[in-house]
Amino acid sequence: MKIVDLKVRTVAIPLTCQLRHNTGVHPGYFLRTILELVTDDGIVGLGEVGGGDQRAALMKLKPRIIGMSPFHLETIKLKVLRSIYYMSNARLYAAIEMACLDIQGKAMNLSLSDLLGGSVRPEIPMIAYLFWRYDRPDGKDDTCAEDLADWCEELTETLGVQSMKLKAGVMDPGEEARVLELCRERLGPDYGLRIDPNGVWSIPTAVKIGRRLEAIAPEYFEDPSWGLNGNAEVRKQVRIPVATNMYPARYDDLAPAIKLGSIDIVLTDIHYWEGPKGVKDLAAICRTFGLGVAMHSGAEFGIELAAMLHTASTIPEMTFAGDAHYHYLTDDIIVGGLMKYENGAIKVPTGPGLGVELDPEKMDKYEREYEKRGDYYARFHQDPKRPDWFPIVGGL
Repeated sequence: MKIVDLKVRTVAIPLTCQLRHNTGVHPGYFLRTILELVTDDGIVGLGEVGGGDQRAALMKLKPRIIGMSPFHLETIKLKVLRSIYYMSNARLYAAIEMACLDIQGKAMNLSLSDLLGGSVRPEIPMIAYLFWRYDRPDGKDDTCAEDLADWCEELTETLGVQSMKLKAGVMDPGEEARVLELCRERLGPDYGLRIDPNGVWSIPTAVKIGRRLEAIAPEYFEDPSWGLNGNAEVRKQVRIPVATNMYPARYDDLAPAIKLGSIDIVLTDIHYWEGPKGVKDLAAICRTFGLGVAMHSGAEFGIELAAMLHTASTIPEMTFAGDAHYHYLTDDIIVGGLMKYENGAIKVPTGPGLGVELDPEKMDKYEREYEKRGDYYARFHQDPKRPDWFPIVGGL
């Protein structure tokens, strides 16, 4: 079996609102580049990647994998990730690996989770991911901690989730701490709480807020300050586990992070950590050093979510509920539309490979949506309601 073609399309799906974060605003839609690998047997494997329109970048790699076996992932990784320094991009490789594993599963009538060692759980619990919102369905903006606590209660009721995470670093740090305090008060002592300022807080601010939050026992404090050193300094002074999806977010930084004592928990990400098999390698290292394992969300659509669910289902230590931006999407590009939350969890897809297929009509529809709206990564670090604003790391 050989790869004979690589096809790419970029699509955009509207959201229920605009999502604020500490370096800008998601402007009412997410966009992803969808990869199709075709074999000489006619099997099509699906992959997905974010980070803006990645069509040209993937097409540059096409000559390096045409003629390759989709089973020869180590060689493919060497050819598209390891041996082209100036084009090295773990995100692109991960999308290719995802598609190759989808092909393998379809060829052998096995699920992706079977290829990774087999599921230890049939579904993955998910969180209520809270963002400060512009243009909510009611037309208003989130302005205070009560708005976010109300949103958390609504998601808990509608999705059945039992954990939340606040994307912080947007409002005053004290007001963001109050979101977690209100959620603890309203949702009880066993509800999972997390906060993630994405490293934008100074070390003194992160320590101050962390110490304040110790009383309500969050599950973890994610990327409280900038870099390996920032996380390490906060971890020394705060009695809350420190987690990361930023430092480290690649293998080159993992050993220094462990030596510095920067982290307690690593949030796995298929794109940062070089595909589903790379995430399994990461989990083995975390097991060796006694680090916790959780799951990061990268604004994925159904193809990548399927890969995330399969991968998470094969990692026994992944006991934290998984992150997902998914409940902000209004639709999906896969047959059947949006995957369903049931009692706060999403089932691992069944069927060969990823267990999902593209809906041709929706692909056409959301490709047109992308053509109309364009690539927002050129204006990602802006705030449409504060035209003179720009992010400052350590400014709070």
